[in-house]
Amino acid sequence: MPGLAVVVAPDSFKGSASAATVAAAVAEGWRSVRPGDHVAELPLADGGEGTLDAVEAALPDCTRHRLEVPGPDGRPVTASWLMLPDGTAVAELASASGLGLMATPAPYDAHTRGLGRVLADALDAGARRLVVGLGGSASTDGGAGVLTELGARLLDSLGEPVVDGSHGLAATVRVDLSGLRPLPVGGVQIWSDVTAPLLGPGGAASVFGPQKGATPDDVLALERALEGLAVLVDADPSAAGAGAAGGTGFGMLLWGATVVSGAEAVAEIVGLDRLVTAADLVVTGEGRFDEQTAGGKLVSWVASSAHAHDVPVALVAGQVAAGTAGFADVVDTSVLAGGTAGSTADPRRWLVEAGALLAARATARSDGDDPNASSDEDAPGDVGA
Repeated sequence: MPGLAVVVAPDSFKGSASAATVAAAVAEGWRSVRPGDHVAELPLADGGEGTLDAVEAALPDCTRHRLEVPGPDGRPVTASWLMLPDGTAVAELASASGLGLMATPAPYDAHTRGLGRVLADALDAGARRLVVGLGGSASTDGGAGVLTELGARLLDSLGEPVVDGSHGLAATVRVDLSGLRPLPVGGVQIWSDVTAPLLGPGGAASVFGPQKGATPDDVLALERALEGLAVLVDADPSAAGAGAAGGTGFGMLLWGATVVSGAEAVAEIVGLDRLVTAADLVVTGEGRFDEQTAGGKLVSWVASSAHAHDVPVALVAGQVAAGTAGFADVVDTSVLAGGTAGSTADPRRWLVEAGALLAARATARSDGDDPNASSDEDAPGDVGA
C-alpha cells in the first residue's frame, strides 16, 4: 500500500486530554504501524476548551496576554486571551469560567465574572474587535457575571446589586444597562459549539444544567431564574446560541454580539479544508460522541468537510453513544480499555492504541482482508470502510 496522507484533526477529550495531546497520541499510534505515511497533526476546537491553543498554533504572530480573574467559584485563576495582528482579541470562556476550574460543581453559585474580566482587559488593551469562544461553562447565570464586569447592574427589590450566579439571577427585578461598555468598533462575535435557545426543553438549564451538577429540581429553579432575566431585557431568548454556556450566549447577544459556528471559524483559521483536500484519510474525535455532536460540535464539522471533498473520515472517541453512519472506521477507547474509567485514567495510552488500530485496519482493507478479522472484540463500534 503506498504512503497515505493522513490528517488527525480532533477536539479535546474534555476532562482527560487536550486536543493537542489527542492528535499527537493518535498520530504516534498510526506511525508505529505505518511509518511511511505522512501524518499531519491538527488539534482543533469549536469555541470551547482549547480554542486559544488552536488559534495560537495557527497564527504564531499573535500575542498571549495573561491575567488573574475570579474563577467560577470565586477562587482566583489565571486566564488568557490572544491579540491578533489586526487588533482582534480572542477570548475563551473555558479558561476563565469553565467547569474544569471548579473543585466541585455549584449549579446555583457558579458565575461568569472571570470571562467578563478577560473581555474588559482586552478592551482596555485597545482591542478593535472581540471574538469569544463559548463552551465548557460551569454556570447557568445567563451571562450575568460577564455583563456585570462590563458595567451592567443587576438589582434586587431594594435596588441593591444581587449576588453572583443563578441565586442572584433569581433575585433580580431590574437590569440597568446604562453603564455597559460600548462594543468595540469591529463588534463582538461569539464562537459557539451549540445552537440551543435560552429556555425550554432544549435550552441552557434543561440540556446543560445536569452536566454542571443540577438535579431535576435544580433544573426547574435554574430555568425560572433564566426566564426572569429574559423578561427584564430586550433580547431574544429563542435565538440560536442564546443557551450556549449556561445562557452566556444570551448575555452576549444582549450586549450586541453576533453568533457564528465556532467549529467553522476555527477550521477556517487553521486551514482545515486545504489540508483535507490533499488527504487520503481524516481522523477526528472527541471525548463523547453522542446526539449533541450533530448540533454544531467540531467532529460533525470535520466530517462534513471531509465528505465534501470525498475524503473518508474515521472517528476516535472516548465513548460512542450514537450512530456512526458515514464514518469509514470507528474506535471507542472505552472499549479498548475495558471501560470508561480505564480510558480516562490513562487516555494517552488508549489513544495511541486507537491510532495503531486504525492504521492496521487501513492496511488490512488495502490488502483485501477483513478489517475486523482480529479486532471485533476490541472495537465493536467499527463500521467498516
